[in-house]
Amino acid sequence: MASILSLTTPRLLTADEFLQIDFGPDLKAELDNGYIRMMAGGSRDHARVQANIIIALGPRLRGSGCRPYGSDMAVRPHGLSVRYPDVTIECGSAGGSGADTELAAPRVIFEVLSPSTRELDLRVKKDEYRAIASVDTIVFVDPEAETVATSQRRGGTWVDTLFAAADVELPALSLTIPHAEIFARD
Repeated sequence: MASILSLTTPRLLTADEFLQIDFGPDLKAELDNGYIRMMAGGSRDHARVQANIIIALGPRLRGSGCRPYGSDMAVRPHGLSVRYPDVTIECGSAGGSGADTELAAPRVIFEVLSPSTRELDLRVKKDEYRAIASVDTIVFVDPEAETVATSQRRGGTWVDTLFAAADVELPALSLTIPHAEIFARD
């Protein structure tokens, strides 16, 4: 009976195994606790907000030793998950085990919410990102409501803000991203 059970129980992929898979140029996936989760393309509003965040961060971070990256760069919350946040800031790192595709020490993570991934982002990914020792701020951006919420590490505990039409404060990096720049339409 044990051999039949082992044939029907899927083996979980590790992050290292997942990062070796080439999905090709047209497919994108994340590793979600050992299981491959295919990712759909985003909406025009999602892409606009993601680009606005990167554009806003570029000049503010120049010369700081920190750099913003888009969703092509992976973060590894633990050995069975690989995530591709919409925007990630990494500071002074030479790279992780997969240095060309993976950020070793993400400092700030932005997730631009979409209806299909909202609950996953706000629950599962939030907990995973909080478990990464280098992360001090997680920003959730709702392009439909044009609001933001943050989760920030302060004195060893996490402090959350509710969704609001507010600027994004990143005290660990001594910078602010104005609400108007995040949601700009031009």
